[in-house]
Amino acid sequence: MTQRGRATRPSGPAGRPRRSDGPRGADRGGAPRGDLAARRTRLREVIEPVVSAAGYDLEDLSVSRAGRRHVVRVIVGADGGISLDAVADVSRAVSAALDAAEEAGGDIVAGEYQLEVSSPGVDRPLTLPRHWRRNVGRLVKVTVRGDAGDRQLTGRITAADDERVTLETDAGSAAHPYPELGPGRVQVEFNRLDDLDDSDLGDDTDIDDDDEDLEDEER
Repeated sequence: MTQRGRATRPSGPAGRPRRSDGPRGADRGGAPRGDLAARRTRLREVIEPVVSAAGYDLEDLSVSRAGRRHVVRVIVGADGGISLDAVADVSRAVSAALDAAEEAGGDIVAGEYQLEVSSPGVDRPLTLPRHWRRNVGRLVKVTVRGDAGDRQLTGRITAADDERVTLETDAGSAAHPYPELGPGRVQVEFNRLDDLDDSDLGDDTDIDDDDEDLEDEER
């Protein structure tokens, strides 16, 4: 589930792309346009509190170039999944926070950018305890580290807490501390697809602000 839109400095006619007033090749904070890591840090400082206040976790944040503009991708998750309506609410809150931050302190992302907010799909790796907890009952494939070397293990998650995850395999049930595990990968079971929510599958349905922009421009 993805909501797309533009969060930009409020200058120029409504609904049209706005551009930074900073010097060419740098944003107002002096960071070069190519410094995506610095932008990502500034974005996280603004976005993570908004996501947390809404009751969700910021699972990932990335910034990339798409032609002459940047794309800011935000992935949010929660116990029990997150609905399309909730994603839309978070997207609006994040967009408003970015606008307010830019008004207060200059461009966070130089020039025009597009904001995309989505929920995690089953293809996202399980790297944190909460990821394993939210996938109890699922079949996963994971690399288990040991003194004798690494081994691939496929099993069903039967329990997970802050310290370890319990996997049921053909050899029986065993608990594995998280430091022993590599990123887990959920295995899609076609005979269990009916049990998956749209948010689990990473619905690609878009809520695009462009139509609203066009209506604003016509008005």
